[in-house]
Amino acid sequence: MIGSGGREHALAWKASLSPDVSAVFVAPGNAGTALEKKTTNVPLQPSDFEGLLTFALHEQIDLVIVGPEDVLVGGIVDQFREAGISCFGPTQNAARLEGSKEFSKDFMTRHKIPTAWFRSFSDLEEARDYLKYQDFPLVIKADGLAAGKGVVICQDMSQAEQCIEEMLSGKAFDGAGEKIVIEEFLHGEEASFICMVNGQDFLVMASSQDHKAAYNGDTGPNTGGMGAYSPAPVIDSQMRETVIERVIKPTINGLVEDGISYTGFLYAGIMIQDGIPNVLEFNCRMGDPESQVIMMRLKSDLVTLCMAALEGQLGETEAEWFPQNALGVVMASRGYPGDYEKGHRIDGLETASDNNTKVFHAGTRLIGGKVTTSGGRVLCITALARNIVEAQKDAYRAASSIKWQGGWHRDDIGYRAVYRCQTSNEYSVD
Repeated sequence: MIGSGGREHALAWKASLSPDVSAVFVAPGNAGTALEKKTTNVPLQPSDFEGLLTFALHEQIDLVIVGPEDVLVGGIVDQFREAGISCFGPTQNAARLEGSKEFSKDFMTRHKIPTAWFRSFSDLEEARDYLKYQDFPLVIKADGLAAGKGVVICQDMSQAEQCIEEMLSGKAFDGAGEKIVIEEFLHGEEASFICMVNGQDFLVMASSQDHKAAYNGDTGPNTGGMGAYSPAPVIDSQMRETVIERVIKPTINGLVEDGISYTGFLYAGIMIQDGIPNVLEFNCRMGDPESQVIMMRLKSDLVTLCMAALEGQLGETEAEWFPQNALGVVMASRGYPGDYEKGHRIDGLETASDNNTKVFHAGTRLIGGKVTTSGGRVLCITALARNIVEAQKDAYRAASSIKWQGGWHRDDIGYRAVYRCQTSNEYSVD
């Protein structure tokens, strides 16, 4: 398992539960993966392709699962496959769907996949002139990868001008915004629609919804995700089929038409308004924190599903899901999503987990046998319960027992689903 975040902890944990798996190595992992049974951290960074490949060959690894988007965009899957190692994830060419917003938007336009109108720019004056004729709010996106933070919703001209200046100057997002996409702001409710894909075959995962904004009420700057839940009630059975027909099938067919071989997770961020889905973005990997709640609900063997995709058997494969609802609350370091503190000892982890609650680690490390903070998003406390109301209560109850200096979290994760449940007496959603 390549990566060190909450997504990688969730995937490694799920893989370790497979009866066919004797050991899971996580490179580099975190404190959570270090403490899992059958799981061992390896001191190799995701960017060290040569070191990872050497390790995989030496250990005769049967399956590699890649978590982070930047190494997928960097072509790690190509190198592993050339060496004859089964690697679940899209190739460098296919990962452009996430690696370049401009490429992705052009792809959607060409293949008639519903999305917001847009224009891309690399020249500041051209972008500034374009803004004069636009209505607000509008969305400005860094073309490249920005750890989930490269999307800014601008409410007025002043904010938009400042945003494009910071991005196009290269000062924001480590140069990922030296080309930008300016697009229409879409209203509605967002959901994450994730599939496993191999060529023209695909397997739909459980629906989910995450909270990208930093603060309660989905306000504040975008983050990598402050919490998630599954299933997403906005994706009912009818909407599920609509998304498959209007988004997933045209995307997969478009990839084939363009000569792009795609194997791995395909994540479509969807905005739904008046029963119509539009694609906000594509990601070429499992979401985070969506993976934490989806893995809690997955009844099937994750490794079996990955191998079915790699062996061309995905079209004959089905996934089983626990009927309960899952909800995860991200706990973050003081200062996140800006500059944040590190190195604080975390207390209360021993009592937070039980049979239906799991603490997934992200920005953590072991120092002297103690779990300490080492990132902005530190933990995702995830609960599985018979309905979303109980899942929310259980997750926050567990979160309340975990403490460190400056630790914080949103207090309203899952509020849309909870409101639906409380007002309609729905206790579960299939």
